[in-house]
Amino acid sequence: MPNVRFSKSNIDLSLASSNEYAYLIQINVGGQSFKVLLDTGSSDLWVVSSDCTVDDCHGVPKYAQSTSLALTDVSFHLDYLSGTVSGLVGTETVTLGEYQISSQIFALANSTADLGLASTGNSGILGLAFPAEASIPDTVGRTLVLNLLSGFNDSSARYFAFQLGGSASGSSFTVGEVDPAFAKSADDLTFTPVFRAPGALYDYWKLPLQSFTINGTSFALSKTNVKGAPAPIAVLDTGTTLILGPSQDVARFWESVGGARQTDRGWEVPCNRAVNVGMILGEGSSRKEYAIDPADISWKEGSVDGDTWCLGGLQGNDGVFAADWLLGDTFLRVRGP
Repeated sequence: MPNVRFSKSNIDLSLASSNEYAYLIQINVGGQSFKVLLDTGSSDLWVVSSDCTVDDCHGVPKYAQSTSLALTDVSFHLDYLSGTVSGLVGTETVTLGEYQISSQIFALANSTADLGLASTGNSGILGLAFPAEASIPDTVGRTLVLNLLSGFNDSSARYFAFQLGGSASGSSFTVGEVDPAFAKSADDLTFTPVFRAPGALYDYWKLPLQSFTINGTSFALSKTNVKGAPAPIAVLDTGTTLILGPSQDVARFWESVGGARQTDRGWEVPCNRAVNVGMILGEGSSRKEYAIDPADISWKEGSVDGDTWCLGGLQGNDGVFAADWLLGDTFLRVRGP
């Protein structure tokens, strides 16, 4: 079992926004510093290896094998919703803020495709989902999150939290505490049980998504495709920029909003179109509506035609198999003070 060394009981780590479509955190692997994408939609840690020569991994820092690396002959491959990565598995000393984990399992990426690493500025991905979804077998080693949280003797501190801001500052990733700029304590937050299918293991951070509201009017969703689910299921996914869902629901949504158009790059909406959208998540006493900032419904980071048309914060994608919806950064982030 890897050794987790703590110099503080909890920690607040700086989380950088990359043009508001990715959130990066700095880690140290074998004495080398890298920015990696914080991803609650996957479970593995990987960094680009110096052996990666394909165009997709040019322009970012690469991991060079150190004396503390223990390389295995276990291969690694992971398909994301967009993009792939492959390589070999090894163990290395990994430092995250004030935490140091010896013999942490990770993958050395020898090949990546369609991940746009240089444009985002990350050398890899830190997965924060459940171990059941890890591509690296648990017989080889445990995920970084599992190793990190196991080091807390106080079980009530075995959690992580993030605040995604709408600018280069104002974002944070915390372990064992909440960001005091966002809440005084965890007691100030709403708790919703994570959904798992009957008889299945926990896999992703899934919540029942009951419905939307558009300018205060209820908007019903299609029936779920997840077996045993009481309602459509949504994954909270920091590694996805937009909100993705069934094409037919998304088309009806934009028709209800009005003034939108569908192009080759997806749904676009006039940049001056302000729409108040909410999502009702949870069940029973945990059922609550969460508002989305209008700036994330008409997303100016994806504007065209002289800032006339903005990329819609909701887009159709019928390739989401683990759930019905992915709630990415346009849902998860908080703008303003």
